[in-house]
Amino acid sequence: DLYRKVFVFRKDPSDAYVVLRPKLEQQLQNFTVCLRSYTDLTRPYSLFSYATKVQDNEILLLKPKPGEYRFYVGGKFVSFRVPEGRGDWEHVCASWESATGIAEFWLNGKPWPRKGLQKGYAVGVQAAIMLGQEQDAFGGGFDVYNSFSGELTDVYLWDMGLSPDKMRAAYQSLRLPPAILAWKSLSYEVKGDVLVKPRLRE
Repeated sequence: DLYRKVFVFRKDPSDAYVVLRPKLEQQLQNFTVCLRSYTDLTRPYSLFSYATKVQDNEILLLKPKPGEYRFYVGGKFVSFRVPEGRGDWEHVCASWESATGIAEFWLNGKPWPRKGLQKGYAVGVQAAIMLGQEQDAFGGGFDVYNSFSGELTDVYLWDMGLSPDKMRAAYQSLRLPPAILAWKSLSYEVKGDVLVKPRLRE
């Protein structure tokens, strides 16, 4: 249980990462991924990387530059332009629905205009999931200049789209539905220079 704790990625650039082990039984037709990050990086960095042997960017949350997030499903992406942060925690949730191809992006509890992405696709199941690096091959192929440096917390992955109420609940750290990856019962392995520390501030 990592409640009120964070992963601190100390180095910049970094070769460290955290491997996550979800309970996944079938392909994802819908999903929501949420996490909170705190960093002063201005170069590109990966927040959440989910790769299969067929597709290295099966699910990817990437911040290529200040003021933009990219959300990938099955190797294709949509961009969301956001106001640049004021040196604070940023909470992001991205959800996707195969039947409609609708991609939702929420920043700090607020929804951005929805976009279309990979209608009819299914996200593969035999996955390598990691925080802190972007996979260019299954479980590897890192470029340190896409690595994350800073603090990450409140990482979740659901096999469904969350309702607007639950999206806001995730931002406010309130009660959430059972998840295939949940911060309060996370199965993970640290690789390299990543520390688990108490959260310094809300």
